[in-house]
Amino acid sequence: MTGGPGSTPLFLLALSGALSGARSRALGAYDGNASVSRACTPGFSAEGYTALVSPNIMEGQKLLKVKFTGCSSGARGIWYQTSNPDFKVGADGAVYTARTVRIPAKEAMFTVSAWGHETPEKWEAAVRLLVEETPLNQSQYGTGIQSRQSEQEQSQSSTLLPWRQHHSGLRRQKRDWVIPPVNVPENSRGPFPEHLVRIRSDKDRESMIRYSITGVGADQPPMEIFSIDPISGRMYVTRPLDREERSSYHLRAHAVDMNGNKVENPIDLSIYVIDMNDNRPEFSSPIFNGSVDEVSKPGTYVMTVTAHDADDINTSNGIVMYRIMAQSPQSPSQDMFVIHSETGVINTVAAGLDREKVQQYTVVIQATDMEGNLNHGLSNTATAIITVADVNDNPPEFTNKMFIGEVPENRIDVVVANLTVVDRDQPYTPNWNAVYKIISGDPAGHFTIKTDPVTNEGIVTVAKPVDYEMNKAFLLNVMVTNQAPLASGIQMSLQSTAAVTISITDVNEAPYFPNRNEPIRRLEGESPGRLLTTFSAVDPDRSMQQALRYSKLSDPANWLTINTTNGQVFTTGVLDRESSFVKDDVYQAKFLATDNGVPPASGTGTLLIQLIDINDNAPELLPKEAQICERPNGKGINITASDVDRKPSADPFVFELPSVPSSIRRNWTISRINSNYARLSLHIGYLESGMYEVPVIVTDSGNPPLYNTSVIKVKVCPCDDNGDCTSVGAVAAAGLAMVLLFVMWMKRREKERHTKQLLIDPEDDVRDNILKYDEEGGGEEDQDYDLSQLQQPETLDHVLNKVSGVRRVDERPVGAEPQYPIRPVIPHPGDIGDFITEGLRAADNDPTAPPYDSLLVFDYEGSGSTAGSVSSLNSSSSEEQDFDYLNDWGPRFKKLADMYGGGDED
Repeated sequence: MTGGPGSTPLFLLALSGALSGARSRALGAYDGNASVSRACTPGFSAEGYTALVSPNIMEGQKLLKVKFTGCSSGARGIWYQTSNPDFKVGADGAVYTARTVRIPAKEAMFTVSAWGHETPEKWEAAVRLLVEETPLNQSQYGTGIQSRQSEQEQSQSSTLLPWRQHHSGLRRQKRDWVIPPVNVPENSRGPFPEHLVRIRSDKDRESMIRYSITGVGADQPPMEIFSIDPISGRMYVTRPLDREERSSYHLRAHAVDMNGNKVENPIDLSIYVIDMNDNRPEFSSPIFNGSVDEVSKPGTYVMTVTAHDADDINTSNGIVMYRIMAQSPQSPSQDMFVIHSETGVINTVAAGLDREKVQQYTVVIQATDMEGNLNHGLSNTATAIITVADVNDNPPEFTNKMFIGEVPENRIDVVVANLTVVDRDQPYTPNWNAVYKIISGDPAGHFTIKTDPVTNEGIVTVAKPVDYEMNKAFLLNVMVTNQAPLASGIQMSLQSTAAVTISITDVNEAPYFPNRNEPIRRLEGESPGRLLTTFSAVDPDRSMQQALRYSKLSDPANWLTINTTNGQVFTTGVLDRESSFVKDDVYQAKFLATDNGVPPASGTGTLLIQLIDINDNAPELLPKEAQICERPNGKGINITASDVDRKPSADPFVFELPSVPSSIRRNWTISRINSNYARLSLHIGYLESGMYEVPVIVTDSGNPPLYNTSVIKVKVCPCDDNGDCTSVGAVAAAGLAMVLLFVMWMKRREKERHTKQLLIDPEDDVRDNILKYDEEGGGEEDQDYDLSQLQQPETLDHVLNKVSGVRRVDERPVGAEPQYPIRPVIPHPGDIGDFITEGLRAADNDPTAPPYDSLLVFDYEGSGSTAGSVSSLNSSSSEEQDFDYLNDWGPRFKKLADMYGGGDED
């Protein structure tokens, strides 16, 4: 179909009879072989319209015109709408631009919808705008559009000429034509293969051409959905299509010669599956749960139900509308709820929701596609369960206006009465839980009301003891509310208040002693039999006129007694503030008061006695023992005193030395430091080391003052350069000790005489020499001896630094000193024995004379000495020593031999 030179080529665009027939059978309106319809069916004249446009389209520019047949009324009363707001359709079907439009791609598509008077059904047609690569002149553009529209409406040809030849002068130019999409209804019943369209090239008159198609649905999976006759160019669909599985296919058509050489460029061919209403709406859940408060106003949101339709949502097939089919129960109205047809939102539409009457509604919801058209649409149902939520719209109410209770006096935590209420709200929620409050009748707060969490009852309990003598009955005014406040507009009921009458019963109460905040004050030293106070009790049961008897419950020092009838307290002993039973000058005693009730009741009371101090204790010297250097060194002994009495009967103290014996003040002196301290020091330049008892008179400041002569034991000792006492050396042996040492030496000499020959002449025997014992010091010969060589270094390291001689390191006992015999100026040799005997007897009976049966340090003669240590002169019972040889010394040693040799005398 090619024109001659200079002629304008004609391009036919038509749907095949098979496609038209399929569509007609789907709509039930057209005959597959004739262009004249047997019966009028409303709809667009074509399922798709195509127009060539420039990339930039001005506002108001007319693009094309769609034609809709309304049967009886024709095109009158038809409303149009586009899916793209950039375009609009006039009443005559002309499509315009609503604003300036720029098409960025090669094509743009949108749909045009139409409604008619006769039926609410909606029809749609596709509009495809193709952007031309080279602008055409207006005549070409208009001619092409009109030609295509004419062919779509009138031509029965089933041929598409996608390739066209354009001649200009002697030069032949070729321009490809864009194939409009082919629309195929889904779910076609066949028979298959079903003819869709025929494509051909205008070169088929010159040579044989073979046609083929490629793409998904042809030679790509899913394969062989579409096929083409390679000779005739007829394309077929081989089986029903499902838009929900795949909504479009994009193929390419090829034209080659018999040798396989390409004679035309491949052409794109789009096949759109036209949606049919073959899917019902499906709810997202078979059961929806929602809730709404009772007493909600109309229009209150309840819940939302949703359904989805697998069909095209841009068509009526996929547009779902909702409606309520049934409501149960239908109380208080059969239309309590309404559903928005498009959104599925359920709201209340009537008032009167009352949970106490209807707690739950069951609503059946229907979803229908085809925009809710019950005649043509498909439907499905779901159930909405709407729970009516409780609000506090019922105040609690007492079951009685008066409640009665009884309680004994002086009891606590006792249940008096149970208050019962009713509340129609949901149990065990804040809307139901009761809260009780005493409005009046108990200003002192004797009672409290607790709520039983199970029964919701009010339990009236005693919080503070009630005294029958003060209050014999109570009349309480009680109110009950809920934990949650009442809903708006709900008023409290008159039954929300009640009266509670409580009677108090009398019991025999124990007597009590009035609280004594302050103790009674009495001087210590009170003599027995004195009346201290009257410690009487009070009986709370004043109306009973009961008698009380008193007894003593606690009296640690046994100083008190109480009259059994009147409570008078007397002393039975002397009150002593310094007693161990007195704490902080206060003595505490407890007494018991018992009434004669049935049964008897008793109460205890504590009597506090604050004892006022008197000067009845003399001070005592402190310290009791001390030490001081044998020579004054500026240091003394700091002394003070202790007095169990308090001021002003204690310090300051006065310290002084007694005048008798005179040696005390001669050897010692006291100097005042302050009012409480004094210093005891040596009054002489030197005092021999030893233990001394120094009496000191200490006087307190009492009125009258008391004094005490206390003795401090002072240890006088040698001191080092720092004035501190050093270790004391052994005391030099007394004359009697020297005699014993001499006797031991003589014993040793006697033993040597029996074992070896005497080295001296018998005439020089010591017994023929005159011995003199009363000399206290010798001449120069006494100083020739180095006594330091006799010391024992192993055990007497502490005396190495001492002055040579014998030192006494033991302590002299305190006691009366016996009288020693006085030696005559010129002793008679015959009296020496009597003198020694009397001296020994006095020494044995003198506890103050050394040795004291304690450690004595004597000069040491060496490790080889046979002399034993002498611990006492009264050692005549020793079994190792034999003193019989003393008889050989003459009558002067006879007495000594009798004493130590087993004689009659000790």
